[in-house]
Amino acid sequence: MLSKQAFNALLKTLEEPPEYLKFIFATTEIKKIPITVVSRCQRFDLSRIKSDQLFEFIKKITEKEKGIATDEALKLIVKLSEGSVRDALSLLDRGLISNIEGKELDLKKAQKIYGYFEKSSLIELFQNLFEGNEDQVIKIYRKIYESGVDSKIFLNDFLEILYYFKNISSLNIDGTNFTLNDEEFKKIKEIANKIKNETLLLFWQFTIKTLEEIEIVSNQHIAMEMFLIRLIHLKGISNFSGMMLDNESMNETGINGESENNNKSKKKIDEELFDSKSKTIGQIKNIVQEKKLTEKPALKNEQTKSLQIKNFDDLINVCNIYKEIKLKYELETNVNLVSFENQRIEISFNEDLDKEFVKNLSSKLYEWTNNRWIITLSKTKGEPSKKEKEMNKKIELIKNAKNSTTYKRVLDKFLDAELIDVKLVNKEKND
Repeated sequence: MLSKQAFNALLKTLEEPPEYLKFIFATTEIKKIPITVVSRCQRFDLSRIKSDQLFEFIKKITEKEKGIATDEALKLIVKLSEGSVRDALSLLDRGLISNIEGKELDLKKAQKIYGYFEKSSLIELFQNLFEGNEDQVIKIYRKIYESGVDSKIFLNDFLEILYYFKNISSLNIDGTNFTLNDEEFKKIKEIANKIKNETLLLFWQFTIKTLEEIEIVSNQHIAMEMFLIRLIHLKGISNFSGMMLDNESMNETGINGESENNNKSKKKIDEELFDSKSKTIGQIKNIVQEKKLTEKPALKNEQTKSLQIKNFDDLINVCNIYKEIKLKYELETNVNLVSFENQRIEISFNEDLDKEFVKNLSSKLYEWTNNRWIITLSKTKGEPSKKEKEMNKKIELIKNAKNSTTYKRVLDKFLDAELIDVKLVNKEKND
């Protein structure tokens, strides 16, 4: 994606293009394209390719390139590409190139290359989650984590399975869908018939919130384990009876859990759901950091002395001492301090702040102080950045200087003179 400056430069060419030149733009992120550019283009929205058609296409490409891959591996590529031919070809290239042994690219190798895990593992995790088997849930997740699966990928797949649980009655498995096999589809349907709708909705909201907050956590692996543990104990539920429908309720409500009694109490359920969701989701922010704060980390070296960082200026000075130029620049330029106390920093920021800033700063603070720091992002504007303060101070100095007698005398001698900068000079006593 181009920067704003690049788009502006392109816009000038688009407004007066040469007669012999035609532009063709392709993007999957149309919302990021400035409206000024879109308005000067003839737009065509292309639909996603069906799974069976995309499968046949990349299979032909594999044969032409003399690649060797199983149908299961190609189906995985189709699923990951989500109907995009471009993404499918990129994944295929990556898979064939990564398979340097020259052997057949099978499903197991493809899963390792793309950081993908089987849905059956996640379905098994869900079953133990609903049953309240905490040890087994953590065991399954760690196995998935050790296979190299990213936290965001795990959460997105987690949401996908939740969607299947909620809407399984309206879904069909056919030859054009490579997301679930027949066995997985059957297992989800079996479990879904016993799950309360409000539980699934609460899980969905909680997972969405975790996706939003995962970026500010330094150790995402620990955060994911705590996320799963909190789901088990959500609303004080730790067993089947709380999360799942009993036989009597199933007979009364059917698969979808709808009955006359449910309709009468729908408002009450929604209220309970909202209250519970507010209480649980409100606690997720910085959950891992809160936990780490109570722990006493062991020093790597007994001789290591932890630094004392008491305020924001101390933090900037430490960055300067350790030559952390990037962090120092972000703190001085793009960060607006809201509060700083007791190993907690609350900040706001502008759009130029580096995406990895919070993660990098948390890591360095732990390295320097041997303590975990909690860094939160606030909607409050906060005080001006150090750079803004310096600019405001300079503006004030120039303003005062222009009102001074000395400046007026200079203008009398040099009519075209202009004051552009002011510097304070400290006079030494022995001057």
